[in-house]
Amino acid sequence: MSRIAAKFAALKAEGRGALVTYLQGFDPDRETSLALLRGLPEAGADLLEVGVPFTDPMADGPSIQRAAQRALKVGATLPGVLELVRAFRAGDGTTPVILMGYYNPILAYGVDRFCTDAAAAGVDGLIVVDVPPEEAGEIEPQARAAGLDLIRLVAPTTDDARLPRVLAATSGFVYYVSITGITGTRSATAASLEEAVPRIRKHTDLPIAIGFGIRTPQQAGEAARLADGAVVGTALVDTLAASLDEEGRARPETVGLVLEQVRALAGAVRGR
Repeated sequence: MSRIAAKFAALKAEGRGALVTYLQGFDPDRETSLALLRGLPEAGADLLEVGVPFTDPMADGPSIQRAAQRALKVGATLPGVLELVRAFRAGDGTTPVILMGYYNPILAYGVDRFCTDAAAAGVDGLIVVDVPPEEAGEIEPQARAAGLDLIRLVAPTTDDARLPRVLAATSGFVYYVSITGITGTRSATAASLEEAVPRIRKHTDLPIAIGFGIRTPQQAGEAARLADGAVVGTALVDTLAASLDEEGRARPETVGLVLEQVRALAGAVRGR
């Protein structure tokens, strides 16, 4: 059983959903990024999404775009992000880690080599935003051979005719994009989520995590109760960005502020 499947099974046995956190790798620097990754599980994050910085992140809103620019400015690369995960994994053998990014850096790295190296570094799953099911052959066989889950995005516009095709190429969990648009720009209504989640469940037994627009503890708690998990990214990136100095560098309080926010989100997900 993969770390992702084991985590969701354990949380189901506990009777609660997951808190999935997203932060951009190397934002605002390697040391701060690693400190955040190491602190997230203790703060209450159940699964960690690590963004791979890219120059054209078409699914991401302004906050995550700026995070990618900060990371690239300090020298972030795909091999560097894999090394970051390897450093995290040296002290944590259980928390699932998912890389979220775009296909271009993977293609440049070499798909076969990337999947092998990602698995060796301790990555458990991939979200490759710009590889649709019709092009799954670009990476799915290599990911499966390396034991990596390939997590697909399902949007409000994914109709019942298309859902089976999307889900057939999905493993680990289903990432439900709760809004039409880019990350961090607005939030879905509870009514729309109450309608969407059962529709997806008709087509899959995989856990469903809701993302894109989950910002507050209340929203995270509600999403985790309606589905199997809540993904929070932009709100954490915004807290990190607001803590930086005028030069975009981390201050002594940066890590603590982000982890404090994660504790509040985790408390809501746990029903406290």
